[in-house]
Amino acid sequence: MKRNTNYLIRKSHRYLGIFIGIQFLLWTIGGLYFSWNNIDDVHGDHLRKKVAFLDGAVSIASPNPALEQLRKTNQLDSIVDIKIVNILNSPAYRITFLSGNDGLEKMALADGSTGLLRSELSKEEAVQIAESLFNTNDEIVEVEYITEVGRHSEYREKPLPAWVIRFSHPDNPAIYIGAKSGTFEAIRHDTWRNFDFLWMLHTMDYEGRDIFGNYILRSFSILGLVTVMSGFLLFYISSQTLRNMKKRYIVKK
Repeated sequence: MKRNTNYLIRKSHRYLGIFIGIQFLLWTIGGLYFSWNNIDDVHGDHLRKKVAFLDGAVSIASPNPALEQLRKTNQLDSIVDIKIVNILNSPAYRITFLSGNDGLEKMALADGSTGLLRSELSKEEAVQIAESLFNTNDEIVEVEYITEVGRHSEYREKPLPAWVIRFSHPDNPAIYIGAKSGTFEAIRHDTWRNFDFLWMLHTMDYEGRDIFGNYILRSFSILGLVTVMSGFLLFYISSQTLRNMKKRYIVKK
């Protein structure tokens, strides 16, 4: 009976070790990559300049005309936020609001000099913004206008629509400019993409990457604990040293 129990413990530990060991290896590889890369470089800070501030002497009109236009055309229900943004050294209002019953935030741009609504960023404006932000003299290889993205997109959970400007840099960077937000939203490059992929394997959230409380991760965490405990148990039942100590204790007693 004891031999069967020992055999079962060994067998369980062996196959649990193989099964859970693959995920342990992925966690270790991911941890090494995370710790050996500067998070600022992952964010692409070394590839872009900081967004310039507006001149303190700039003249800015009231946003009321834009709000009146929105009330007439979009049935403006609630104002979430009004922010002054810099679009090519000119002031603009980014108005975030709610309209209708869908609960989704919408954005509109207004000219900061007149207070009137303006159109979303054009391709030419987006390219100029991207060129002013990019930190090298590499050429633009592609400009794309996107209105939707998948759950695995490198631009997930960011304002849409957006302009994507890709450069001929060794890191294959892409700068994302919000068409309706009027501002820089993100920069993605190969280091970030590698980080994002390993982060997915780390969190085991294969849908959106960032949910730690998913059932796969919880299950593997429990299996990992069982594997470690079975290892301690296997050491206990197979250690000659522990058996000798136990025998000496019994003899003394």
